[in-house]
Amino acid sequence: MPDRNQAVLDYLATRRSLPAKTFTAPAPSREELEQILSAALRVPDHGKLEPWRIVVLDRAALARTADLAEARARAFGGDAEKIAKGRGQYDLGHLAVVVIAAPKPVEKIPQIEQLLSAGALCMNILHAATASGWGACWLTGWPAHDAEFCAAAFGCTAGEAVAGVIHIATPTVAPPDRPRPDLARIVTWA
Repeated sequence: MPDRNQAVLDYLATRRSLPAKTFTAPAPSREELEQILSAALRVPDHGKLEPWRIVVLDRAALARTADLAEARARAFGGDAEKIAKGRGQYDLGHLAVVVIAAPKPVEKIPQIEQLLSAGALCMNILHAATASGWGACWLTGWPAHDAEFCAAAFGCTAGEAVAGVIHIATPTVAPPDRPRPDLARIVTWA
């Protein structure tokens, strides 16, 4: 029988997402964040391509990013709700790690596997931050899907996309639980 890591299984069985808007200062220091990122980078990375990159937003960068989201919303005649949604996560954030999917033109490694690697990196950052005692929340929102915003805010180039914006700071509330999927409904045994 394989060795069982019960602590990890218990963690995964009880992990819950926290709303980023409930976080407060402090956020991880640079050294603490580097430890989180070092652990998270142990992600499936087919062919050692590193088909992603990371942009860290501190409080000042989050404020600039909120301004960019507002300007982008206004450029499209966005209403107050769209502006508020665009600014919201950046205005309220204390520290965010933006994972940029940056697939490489390598024929033997399909683009979908490279994109999934970026998603796995987002999840690993979420797990590493949570396991380190921080509150962590993976968000995107409409700005993360707007190419001009992503180019201005995160330096995204053609072919790159935001896989996730992971907010990390001090949690202020106990994470609520929610109903989980029914295995009998979603699993097929073949």
